[in-house]
Amino acid sequence: MGIFKSIITRKREMGMKRILALMAVLCLSLCLVWSCGKKEEVQTIKIGNLADLTGPTSAVGTPYAEGVRACVDYLNSKGGIAGRKLELFQVDYAYDVQKALTTYKRFKTQGMVALQGWGTADTEALVEFVNKDQIPSLSASYSAHLTDPKKAPYNFFIAPDYSTQLRAALKYLRDSWKETYSPRVAFVYPDVPYGLSPIAAGKEYAQELGFEIVGDENVDLKAVDATTQLLSLQKKNPDFVWIGGTTPSTAVIMKDAKKLEMKTTFFVDIWGNDENLIKLAGDATEGHIGLQAAAAYNDAGPGMDLIRQLTNNEYKMTHYMRGFASMLVMAEGIKRAAEHGEITGPSIKEALETLRDYDPMGLTPPISYFPDDHRPNMSPVLFRFEGGNMVKIASPTLERKPEWLGK
Repeated sequence: MGIFKSIITRKREMGMKRILALMAVLCLSLCLVWSCGKKEEVQTIKIGNLADLTGPTSAVGTPYAEGVRACVDYLNSKGGIAGRKLELFQVDYAYDVQKALTTYKRFKTQGMVALQGWGTADTEALVEFVNKDQIPSLSASYSAHLTDPKKAPYNFFIAPDYSTQLRAALKYLRDSWKETYSPRVAFVYPDVPYGLSPIAAGKEYAQELGFEIVGDENVDLKAVDATTQLLSLQKKNPDFVWIGGTTPSTAVIMKDAKKLEMKTTFFVDIWGNDENLIKLAGDATEGHIGLQAAAAYNDAGPGMDLIRQLTNNEYKMTHYMRGFASMLVMAEGIKRAAEHGEITGPSIKEALETLRDYDPMGLTPPISYFPDDHRPNMSPVLFRFEGGNMVKIASPTLERKPEWLGK
């Protein structure tokens, strides 16, 4: 009996060992699965993206957001940055500031290290948050307020600020003026932060250049008629009228001006003119001037060659190119941060501030940021609408005056 008990005991011990061995293997497998998941999470560089795909600026917000995402996909196809893939959290906040704030907080909990932003109202509302959280924001708002690191240390963008754009256009028009009398200028814009942003600076510079300011009117971004405002301006006979809206409202203004046989030259901000304006307003665009800050689809250059290849020659608006360029600039900051250590918000900010004449594949004029000056450049691009085409006419470069910083 003792022998049988001993055999039974040994079998039980062997069975227990097998069970323990199986449990050990199972635990090891679970640990490996968990660690792989953690490794993937660590290796992903997370970028938040606030986009207006359905709101009042969606006509220009949609192609811009497409450009951002296309650049992320392109970078990931090349292995990402420093061996790590980019993960883009894109949310349509429909130009709603409160939704932008809520979405930003969610992005933060998801591990975002940098933000691709959009509108002026929400970008300015987020300044204190990105500063406190030390998260660099590259927005599509080009408000001059965002270029002063003393007030907005974590804010960047890749186009000349709205005030610089307006000043450059005014200088071009004044330098081209051939008449003996002072040119008359008026301003038309929506009563929103984006529309208001450059007006004070523009009026001050217009007076400095010798313009006579003769009018000031508001036209809403969703306007379907601008006759009342234009009739008021027509009585004042302006030689030039600034339009500071978006493409749909600009088309309304130009078509109504043509119906009224208004004799003036419109010059239009960066979001109010593009290839779609010709489709919307037709020959009412003829002879007017638009400001841009990026290549048009048929331009030459390595960036446009790449985009045409990536899109299989599908036509894209200039806003798409600016979104693509914004992500290239952010990626360069992340790359430089990785080369010097850990990828964090502060390290990306410091890396961006080392950019000197950085060329985003020719898609925009060269970009430079400084620790005390986040103006990317002072060189907007001017186009004239001629025969249904956007024809580049000038790319003036203004002086980087310290007194203009943040204004």
